[in-house]
Amino acid sequence: MSEPTPFIHRNLPRLLLEAREAVMLHTRPSLREHGLSDQQWRVLRVLGEHARLPGGVETGRVAREAFLLGPSLTGVLTRMERDGLIARGRCPQDARRTVVRATPAGLKLVKRLSSTIESHYAWMEERLGKARLAQLYGLLDEVIALELPGDTDEQAIEEDTE
Repeated sequence: MSEPTPFIHRNLPRLLLEAREAVMLHTRPSLREHGLSDQQWRVLRVLGEHARLPGGVETGRVAREAFLLGPSLTGVLTRMERDGLIARGRCPQDARRTVVRATPAGLKLVKRLSSTIESHYAWMEERLGKARLAQLYGLLDEVIALELPGDTDEQAIEEDTE
């Protein structure tokens, strides 16, 4: 018989993925009703959040904020452009870069889906309580900041030793 693994802590990445999937169980049916994949929704949400930017959003920024790798983003954008949800163009400041913006149809879809998604978040807030949901958001923000490269504590230590 083999020895048990030496892990003391619970598998945080798995728990985060499980939590994501649990939340997406409520969202996915609405996305599918509108013919959207999870990735397409993430792109639309990013573009909806930046809809006021006059020049659009650079594809690199969309990839980072929607958590998509470049090759995957290209395929997603191609399908979304075909479906009339986004428009692509050249960056006015640097023609080598591509910018993306949601079309009026894409923004209309963001608005329609946001009400469904926000109602689910309101339900979560009701069940967990406003303070606990805020605490969850805060803890997640802290974990993200803690694990990002170039942590400010590390930078401060480096600056102190120079």
